[in-house]
Amino acid sequence: MTRRICFVTGTRAEFGLMRSALSAILRHPRLTLQLLVTGMHTQSMHGYTADSIRRDGWKISALVPWPAGKSLGKATGLAVAALSSQFARLKPDIVLVVGDRVEAFAAAAAAHLDGILVAHVHGGDRALGQVDDSLRHAITKLAHIHFPATAESARRIAKLGEDPWRIQTVGSPGIDGILQAASAFPGVAPRQFALLVLHPADSDEKLEYRRATTILKTLLKYGPPGIVIVYPNNDPGSRGIIRAWQAAAKNPRCIVHRDMARPHFLGLMRDAAFMIGNSSAGIIEAASFGTSVIDVGDRQKGRQRSGNVQWVSYSPNALRRAVTLAWNGGDPRRSAVRNVYGGGDAGKRMAAFLATVPIDNRSHRKLITH
Repeated sequence: MTRRICFVTGTRAEFGLMRSALSAILRHPRLTLQLLVTGMHTQSMHGYTADSIRRDGWKISALVPWPAGKSLGKATGLAVAALSSQFARLKPDIVLVVGDRVEAFAAAAAAHLDGILVAHVHGGDRALGQVDDSLRHAITKLAHIHFPATAESARRIAKLGEDPWRIQTVGSPGIDGILQAASAFPGVAPRQFALLVLHPADSDEKLEYRRATTILKTLLKYGPPGIVIVYPNNDPGSRGIIRAWQAAAKNPRCIVHRDMARPHFLGLMRDAAFMIGNSSAGIIEAASFGTSVIDVGDRQKGRQRSGNVQWVSYSPNALRRAVTLAWNGGDPRRSAVRNVYGGGDAGKRMAAFLATVPIDNRSHRKLITH
């Protein structure tokens, strides 16, 4: 009998990052993939990307609408109950989650309390965000299997008191096949545009609107001819950024997208003069292309990074200096650095471990090791 692996996805970014792992699970003779879709995928404001998942040929096993317009705590509580009901129907052997999103936390809590093994990808990382660091480490303590992306993250998980046998350092699945997956994006000239991806770091929509407009004004004055903008996630404060991008769409130098297929996004990341904002993609994937990254603000504070990333505050002067340096008068600099996130075979390694890890009392029962 094959093992049922239920992957819970809440955002386009994390689904794209996990495609190689999901494909490896589909191909593995001892595994069956279940896909539970929730979060931003179910919200029209963010393009209802559940439809995109289906169009790409993936079979959705369950759809759990994420409550919009409610406090994060209330929405999470409602989601935990709905996820638990779907787990009871799907009967997965292992629930697979990624990172520090509230959807992953809800899924991990529901599965752990219902006696289902939880496997966690990208545990042990650090990123300040709003509640990111707390949720990531909370998921680590709920999880029974850990797939950290780097040796540093693995050591951090061990320091949280997790058994060494549970920790499998596999690299980031977002790096798997990255050079093959990238494709040119129509309508923009290589090295003649900045790729702007900004997520909220504060729940204050007015503050996030000001931050977004400050970055955009700097790019328009000191940056390349084109600016490709991708909508933010659905964290509190995102409406302020969206309001800024709705206005930006009227500028002929700006191309604004609510959603984007991962190959196109990777192609943009590869061909951009530089990437700017606070997306984890700039921290994890961009180094594989040698693309320079301007990481703005504290959302990714504490996250391990390669040498292609420079950090700046939201200060207009700091942004001007960073953009001027990255654009380099129309000859943007490339970075020849090793990507600390691996690797290229994370998905296969995850699938192999998921197929063989014991599903027994030893795996279910956890004790802090120190």
